[in-house]
Amino acid sequence: MLRGFGRSRSRAHPSWTHQTLVSLPSRSSTPARELARRGVLALSLLVFIVALVYFDRGSYTDTHDGAVSFVDAIYYATVTITTTGYGDITPVTPQARILNAVLVTPMRILFLVLLVGTTLEVLANEGRRILRDSYWRNHMRNHVVVVGYGTKGRSAVDTLQSNGANPAQIVVIDPKPSAVVDANLRGFAAIEGDATRRDVLRRAEIIKAREVIITLDRDDSAILVTLTVRQLNPSAHVVVAVREDDNASLVRQSGANAVVTSSEAVGRLLGLSAVSPNLGTVIEDLLSSKEGLEVGERQVRPDEVGRAPDDVKGEAVIAVVRNKTLRRFYDPTVAKLETGDQVVVVRHAVAEVAGSEPQPPSRRRSGRSNW
Repeated sequence: MLRGFGRSRSRAHPSWTHQTLVSLPSRSSTPARELARRGVLALSLLVFIVALVYFDRGSYTDTHDGAVSFVDAIYYATVTITTTGYGDITPVTPQARILNAVLVTPMRILFLVLLVGTTLEVLANEGRRILRDSYWRNHMRNHVVVVGYGTKGRSAVDTLQSNGANPAQIVVIDPKPSAVVDANLRGFAAIEGDATRRDVLRRAEIIKAREVIITLDRDDSAILVTLTVRQLNPSAHVVVAVREDDNASLVRQSGANAVVTSSEAVGRLLGLSAVSPNLGTVIEDLLSSKEGLEVGERQVRPDEVGRAPDDVKGEAVIAVVRNKTLRRFYDPTVAKLETGDQVVVVRHAVAEVAGSEPQPPSRRRSGRSNW
């Protein structure tokens, strides 16, 4: 029975700037916000000139009636700051003329800079963003899409990077703006939105993705995303994290290649740590990266062909991948290594084995059912 379907799903409502374009690293302020900021500044300049003219209205003359009212002050400030200057209202005293030269003229120039500069900058920024987005979409293929950038998603991305994944080939989808900003700061393209929606997945170029990692907080959402991903991209390798083991079979039926039960994994680690702290320490060490022990997969080297898995020096072979099938090291069918085999090894995390090259994530696939 699927747990969690009865709960309501909250949907994020991204701003209009996120509807068509992907959010790339070093994202600047939105055009609407920049226009509003500069519009307030331009209005402030106009209000200042109106106040300056009105409170010193005795120093100005109007060719119509000789007096300057509040409406006349607004009119004079408007035609002056826009450099129209009809000349029907003019400063007549030295004090007013000095103020116009010292204060009003620089404000007039600043207003023009704001008016022209805002238009050019908004057009340039939006045009540049559209070009970057178009370039990104045209060149993004065989990439990794990570749905959900919480604790599990960040750990998955860290593991990908430690195994040689290119940050430019990682795309994050998350409904939280803070998660999108965090992903951008770390150099990843990110999309703010609900991954259960097809348009959000399409914006991540899910059709051309090689790997999809789904790490959502709700199992029902994970199943819906898996179904949608599998429909849009039947060939992608999909790895899904679920909270409850009862939902794992449903996720597999939805099209996931591998399913990780987070609660079961944590519970197993807790149980091993209770039975023996050393066992828990070793397992935790294997799950960590860049220190102690690590689990890796690599191609069999020419000098290892014909040897038994136990004869590999410097590493402990725990499994062999032959013909896309994972076999344990004690399986008699892999008693001798052959050309083209992949070996899953436990090794020192700091020093890579000499001559072995990090394999791309697509070569590190293993279905849970194969074990």
